Amino acid sequence: MLPKDPMILLSYVNTKLRDEYESLDALCADLDLDRRTLEETLAAAGFVYREEQKRFV
Repeated sequence: MLPKDPMILLSYVNTKLRDEYESLDALCADLDLDRRTLEETLAAAGFVYREEQKRFV
């Protein structure tokens, strides 16, 4: 289960991307997440995914 708080979700996802996954697609596939929903949730809090940095900023 993902954290509901956007700041905790941001930290959780970025940590997973840094430590365990080579891409956002790999993270979403492994955790059975819808990438668009995840990106929209974090975008609503002001964060966007930067492919070249492999993290949300």
